[in-house]
Amino acid sequence: MREISDRLRATQARVVLFFDGSGDPVSLGSLSVRFAGTGTADNAILREIERSASPQEITVVTEDRDLARRGRDAGARTSAPGDFWKRFGAGTRTSPAPGSERVDVDDWMQWFSDERNREE
Repeated sequence: MREISDRLRATQARVVLFFDGSGDPVSLGSLSVRFAGTGTADNAILREIERSASPQEITVVTEDRDLARRGRDAGARTSAPGDFWKRFGAGTRTSPAPGSERVDVDDWMQWFSDERNREE
């Protein structure tokens, strides 16, 4: 979130980042964070598009083909994450570029499925 917020500071762009699960909405300047609650982040994104008076001004950043298709069907544009990162320039962090590091999906699944890692 900090990386996205840092990159947005020099632009007029607004980003709403959706997560599965519950939590309080957060606003970091041009970046807003929302949680899907009992539904999925994908469905929350699609509801946001459907509620919009100008869905063509919304860009869904995802590599999920189904979400991208559903977003386009609802009137939004889509972008791959790599294109998003390129558009908003180099970040202020010195970590590897997004997508360049390997991710152990099994570790992530185990972490997220552990109740101790969920906030009340």
